[in-house]
Amino acid sequence: MIVAESLSKSYSGHRAIDDVSFRIGEGEIVGLLGLNGAGKSTILKILGCFLLPSGGKATVAGYSVDENPQAIRRLIGYLPDTPPLYDEMTVDSYLRYVAKLKNVEAKAVESRVQQVMGHTNTDKVAKARLGELSHGFRQRVGIAQALVHEPRVIILDEPINGLDPVQIVEMRDLITSLRGKHTVVLSSHILSEITRTCDRVLVVDHGRLVAEGSEAQLQAKMTKSMRLAMDVASLPGGLVDSLSRIPGVSSVSQVNDASSNGGGHALGSQRLVIATESDVRAKVAKVAVDSGAGLLGFGRSEAGLEGLFMKLIKPKSGEAH
Repeated sequence: MIVAESLSKSYSGHRAIDDVSFRIGEGEIVGLLGLNGAGKSTILKILGCFLLPSGGKATVAGYSVDENPQAIRRLIGYLPDTPPLYDEMTVDSYLRYVAKLKNVEAKAVESRVQQVMGHTNTDKVAKARLGELSHGFRQRVGIAQALVHEPRVIILDEPINGLDPVQIVEMRDLITSLRGKHTVVLSSHILSEITRTCDRVLVVDHGRLVAEGSEAQLQAKMTKSMRLAMDVASLPGGLVDSLSRIPGVSSVSQVNDASSNGGGHALGSQRLVIATESDVRAKVAKVAVDSGAGLLGFGRSEAGLEGLFMKLIKPKSGEAH
């Protein structure tokens, strides 16, 4: 459905994206994940035919963004990071207007508007002015305008940005309801939400694609290299050496106990941090138990996928996280 090959885009000598290649199948929900300024919006704007690439090529349903942009625009629904709303219009009149702009047949306009309002749960505010809506409802109307002409592809730029926790769950449910009926490409810098919503994730860092895969595939990458935190009641002589000799363990280090460093583990316990090159958690735990150290806690010292994400991206010096 969507193919990008060696895609690049430069602005006044600045390379916003560089040599980006990926494929997205029909009916998939795929997320672009990266920090603000990573190049996510640039990729989406190229796919949506709002920008031309500086190099490489991209196609949507076989149409080139360079040669057939109008054909692509008829196939896609697009929600930019700021919904394109007219604040003085009501929700239903705005959606009718958009439907006509997108060449929905006159006899089908009303039914399409009612359908998308029902699907996005905006029918309850149909007569409200757009300028009076909450941020969450404005985002919903933004998705409704992207859906009104029944596009094959939906592009959503930061659809959950600025939403509260309840609105985020509602938006997640709305996006996942599109699975199979539409091909969905969305961007976010919130890893936990994008992995819950998407079939696959493309991780973008400083304009380059640095990783891609499903949540399970990304988790598998974590097991190849991880840091483990182990809390023990005591530290028997030889435990550190025994742990270090386990194949796959690259280093073992002791950190201060909880009474002095406020590390969150039990008072008076000892914490060991173990760097590994493979998933050896079972062997590490067995050695600790057999030593009589009194195993109090054991797990990854980094937050799962968040740890992988932070390893993949490389914030520039002074850059905000």
